Amino acid sequence: MSITLRNLSAGYERHPAVHHISGTFADGSLTAMVGPNGGGKSTLLKALVGFLPPMSGSIDYGGVTPREIAYLPQQSEIDRAFPLSVAEVAAFGHWPRMGAFRGLDNKQKEAVARALVDVGMGAFADRPIEALSSGQWQRVLFARLIVQDARVLLLDEPFAAIDPRSAHDLTHILQNWHGEGRTIIAVMHDMNSVREHFPEALMLARELVAWGKAADVLKDENLARAREMAEKRVTHAEACERGETDERRSA
Repeated sequence: MSITLRNLSAGYERHPAVHHISGTFADGSLTAMVGPNGGGKSTLLKALVGFLPPMSGSIDYGGVTPREIAYLPQQSEIDRAFPLSVAEVAAFGHWPRMGAFRGLDNKQKEAVARALVDVGMGAFADRPIEALSSGQWQRVLFARLIVQDARVLLLDEPFAAIDPRSAHDLTHILQNWHGEGRTIIAVMHDMNSVREHFPEALMLARELVAWGKAADVLKDENLARAREMAEKRVTHAEACERGETDERRSA
C-alpha cells in the first residue's frame, strides 16, 4: 500500500519544521530523504511514524497499521546506559506483536538468534550494549528491525558515524528488504550512497524542493535551490497559516 502526504505540515509547539508537503511513497519503494541540516528531514520521519501529529494536512497510510511500521532513530537519541544485552535489544523487535511483558518462546528466540547472525553479531548475543562500537550497535539495531519484520521501515541516518564495513553490510540488508517489497524511507547525507543505492529521493529544505527519481532530484539546480532556501530560512517560523500548495513538485 502507498503512503500519501496531503499538504502536510509538522513541527513543534506550533512552529512548523516542514511546510505543506504533498506526494506519495509508492508501495515497495526505496526513498532517500535528503536536504540541508535543519531542513526538516527527521521531523517528517517522526510525523510518518506517528510521534508528531500533523499541524495541518494529513497522512494516508494506505491500510498500513502502526504495528507494521518500524522506526530506527538516530544513534544520538538512544540511551545505551541501560544494562541490556545484545540479544535483549534485538528481541525488542517482537514487542509490537506481543507486548513488553511476555516471555519469548523458542521460535521467537530462534528468530532473534538468526537476526544477529544476519547482521554479523551472532557471537555477541550476551555482550552488554554499552561495550559495543558505533558500528556494532547499529548492527544490533538492524537486527531488531529484522525481528520486527515490518512492511514499512523508517530510518533516520542509518549509516552515519559507523565504520565503512558496517555501512556496506547494512546497506546490503537494506537492499534485501527492498527486494522483498518493503517500503523504506531513510534520511541520508551521503549523496554518493543515495545515487548508488536509492532509486527514489525526496529533497527538503523545510519545504519540498523535489521528489521523484533520485537522479533527477539530485540535479545541481535542486541542490543549489535547497542551499538557498536554507540560507534564507527564518530561525523561528511563525505558526502555520499558509494555504494549499501544489499536490507535488516534480524534480
